[in-house]
Amino acid sequence: MRVMGIDPGLTRCGLGAVEGRPGAPLSLIKVGVVRTPADDDLGARLVAIEAGIEQWLDEVKPDAVAVERVFAQHNLRTVMGTAQASAVAILCASRRGLPVALHTPSEVKAAITGSGTADKQQVGTMVTRLLRLDAMPKPADAADALALAICHVWRGGAQSRLAEAVAKAKTGPGTTPAAYFRGQGRAGYSRGTTK
Repeated sequence: MRVMGIDPGLTRCGLGAVEGRPGAPLSLIKVGVVRTPADDDLGARLVAIEAGIEQWLDEVKPDAVAVERVFAQHNLRTVMGTAQASAVAILCASRRGLPVALHTPSEVKAAITGSGTADKQQVGTMVTRLLRLDAMPKPADAADALALAICHVWRGGAQSRLAEAVAKAKTGPGTTPAAYFRGQGRAGYSRGTTK
């Protein structure tokens, strides 16, 4: 599975792509950031982020996109910018029909380091080890984007299989627990009889 991770931000939007599957070594595809000047108009900054993400989607051709879930911060201006960049990322991927997953920072940290309270240095160090890189990706936004992609490779597959199974159970004939207990679940067993 090839996953593109996006760490949204107005000044620096981290982008990283990895390929792999759970239990197997991961490969780095690409890592970087889209930068926008802080003194530019908001609309121009969002257009620049969109163009950068679109270019990456063209080059990387991911199977899925993982975006950091926006969480409450003390600085309202920062959280608004992050949310706006996040919306652009989700829009770009959705426009192409790509599955988009949102992962919280603590979920990503726990997946990568084993601790949901890990700091940026610990996350960067583990990303470097997991991808067998010579140096830690810089800036931290780039490393965070790779961490998102790695987290999704490891957790996203299981989550999507679970969602598919739940959907199938809801819609498939004879697959609900009620159908099972009416005798449609297993051959040779019906309600009221035992073997």
